[in-house]
Parts: sequence; structure tokens; C-alpha cells
Amino acid sequence: MYRYKILITDDDRLLQESLEDILSEKFETVIAPTGERAVQYLKKHPADLVLLDIKLPGIDGIETLRQIRASGIEVAVIMMTAYEDVKSVVTAMKMGAFDYLVKPLDIEELDVIIDKALENLKLKRELEELREQKYREFNLDNIIGRSDGMKAALKMAGIVAGSFDTTVLLEGETGTGKEVIAKVIHYGSDRCNMPFVGINCGAIARDLVESELFGYEQGTFTGGLREGKKGKCEMADGGTLFLDEISELAPPAQVKLLRFLEEKEFYRVGGTEKIKVDVRIIAATNRPLAECIEEKTFREDLFYRLNVAKIKLPPLRQRRDDIMPLIGLFLEKFNAKFGKKFQGVAPEAEEIFLNYHWGGNVRELQNAVERIVLMENENLILPGHLWFLQSAPPELRPGSERVQPIGEGVDLSVINRNFVVQAMQESGGNKTKAARLLGITRAMLLYRLRKYGLR
Repeated sequence: MYRYKILITDDDRLLQESLEDILSEKFETVIAPTGERAVQYLKKHPADLVLLDIKLPGIDGIETLRQIRASGIEVAVIMMTAYEDVKSVVTAMKMGAFDYLVKPLDIEELDVIIDKALENLKLKRELEELREQKYREFNLDNIIGRSDGMKAALKMAGIVAGSFDTTVLLEGETGTGKEVIAKVIHYGSDRCNMPFVGINCGAIARDLVESELFGYEQGTFTGGLREGKKGKCEMADGGTLFLDEISELAPPAQVKLLRFLEEKEFYRVGGTEKIKVDVRIIAATNRPLAECIEEKTFREDLFYRLNVAKIKLPPLRQRRDDIMPLIGLFLEKFNAKFGKKFQGVAPEAEEIFLNYHWGGNVRELQNAVERIVLMENENLILPGHLWFLQSAPPELRPGSERVQPIGEGVDLSVINRNFVVQAMQESGGNKTKAARLLGITRAMLLYRLRKYGLR
């Protein structure tokens, strides 16, 4: 079990020995009688916490703390003073000291403050490790993009990441990785240590979108939190706000979002105090917003405000060069998850992967690999493992471009079926887009897919 190390910095020999006796049962302890010795020790050896006396021979505790912070050493510091020296204590707290203790020390108080300081340090280290993991995961160099379309998208993402607050619009079919690119921009920017907050505009009831974005004051809603609630805009202060499925945002919310984009200020629902925040907005849509403007479902002025830097993500069927590298990445991930030993893909299976239409894009590919690794126990992915990709009707199988021919005497249902197949092919499997091509509702399209046995 890890034992925290505490550096005791005090010139009082009796206090040194007393603290060492008290703390050594739970912690590893080290003594440095002067500020100079403490700084020298910390530069060569790691420690978790410093008990630092304000009055020391040589440099005092305030200067010692300043040198520790200037050296970039990550350690919790608790100041000790023989009397309430308010000015020195305030100075130390402003410099990053966690807390202070007044001599003679109260043992129970000492124990409580040390535990709180170490818990705070643990949380900070876990947060820093999480940030490091996110940075590695969403580092531009780690994103697979060998195809020309993806190279262009990643190049644009790298340029935008260099800007502090440029608004970004991501367009691409469902499953193409829009949120991944949004995180690449966030973690590659100067905002990387601040929050990345996402909200799916299409998954929230229309009458709740405003309160989700901007929050609400106490007593605004029956059943709401008594103390009120921060909205996503406020939670993302200093960082990035990711608005997914922006095309689904209700018209009233579009008006308020436009005002927020222009002023970076808002009122909570039911509030009278104007709140100002600093956020970068990244919006994403699986429908071209130009089409939504033509349909009168999206404000043109909001589109122009969002369309500062647009990145278009190509569907997977247009980036065949990326399919096998992505499969390799997913195999590594799911081997670790399920304890399997898949090493690659058999040539015949590779051909199936490359020729499949991938209407669900990268997300569908990832799900397919996860399913295989979970269910099978081979070293290679074999053609037989891909039966669920080959079991679609002939019109929807990988690489199919032909529609069932219409001969004499064929009834109208065959013609309707062919139109449905064509629409699904032309839309890349996107049911909403296919329904628009056919001039019917999405629910009607789903009914016809079931009726004609098309999966």
C-alpha cells in the first residue's frame, strides 16, 4: 500500500521529534530543519506534503514556499506559525498553501487537515492523469486518417486548435467521429486543462433546452433543484461547449443561442443577473445546415455565426484506406477488454470489410469488431465471423449498386420496394435522409423497411 511522504520543515528539535513520532505510524516522514534544505530535498526527491514553519533561520517559510512553487514541484503545503500572523498566513494561502496550523499544535486538528490536504492532492493527481490520458487519446497524431478527405479534416482541426476561441462547425453523417474531432480540437488547444462539456440538442425535450444550456435559478421550476442549477454554458466556462445535433435545436432556443454567441453573456431561466463566460463553441450536425435553412427549420443568421471554421468529415465508404488501420486499433482495444488474442484479419475477410457499405460509418465498424472479438476465439477474423454483414438482402449487400429489375406484370409494391432500396443506398443508410429523398416521414420509411424485409 502506498505510504504518503511528509517533509517536516521546522528548526525546533522537540517539535521535529514529536511530529515524527505522531506521523510515522501512518506516513513516511523526513525532516529538513531549514527552508534551504527543504527546497534542496524536494528538487531531488518526491514528497506529498510539507509541514512548513513560517519562522525559520535563513529564508523564512514564505520564501521557501515561493521557491517550491517557482520550481514547479507538485506538493501540498501546510503552514505552521507560533501565533496568528494574519498577513503572513494570507500571503501563504495566496501562494498556494493548502491550510495553516497555529502552535502549539492540536493533534486532532493536525490529523484532520493532513487527511484533507492529501485527499485534495490525490484528486488533483487523478485529474491530471485523466487529462494526460485524454490528451494522449485525442492527440492529433493518434487519430487514424490516411484517406485524403480525413487528412484534410485533421489538418483543419489542427489549425483551429491553434486558435483560442474560433467557433467550429462539424458536418458529417452519424458515426463519422464528429465528437472525436471536437475533442481533438479541445485537447490540442490552450483550453485543454479546462472542461469539455457536451450536450445533445436532439436528445432533450424542447421546453428544457434553454434550462439545460443556461441553467435556472432556485424556485423556477416545480420539482427543480432547490438551489437552482448551472447550465452547460456555465459549466464549460474557460473550456469548450460541444453542441451535438445542432440542427435539432428548437427555434426559440436558436434565438437565445445566437444572442449568447454574439455576447458570451446570458441569464439563467428565472434569473435577473447577467452571467458572462469564456467558452469556445463547437457545433456538430449530421444534416447540412444549408438544407435546414431551405426547409425553414434553422435560422440563417445562426448558421453564419456558427459557420466560422467548417470541417466536413467524410463517410467511411469514402475513406477505404482507413478501414484496416481502424480495425487494427479496435482489435487492440477489445483484445484488452475481453482478454482475447486476435492478431489481424484473413484476406477473404478483409475483402468483405473493404467492400461493405458501412452506413453507420466508424461507429458501425467499431461495433462489428467488438462483436467479433467478444463472440469468437480465433487468432484472425475469418469470413465466417462476418455473417451478419453478409446476411442483408442482395440489394443492400456490400458493393451492390443494382436494384431488383422490374418486368412485365410486376405489382406496385415491387416498384416501391426498389425506390426504398435506392433511397437507402443514395443516403448511405441514413434513414432520415432517405425519407426526405422519398418525400415520406421517417416513421413511414421504417414501416416500409420492415414490410419489405430490408435490414
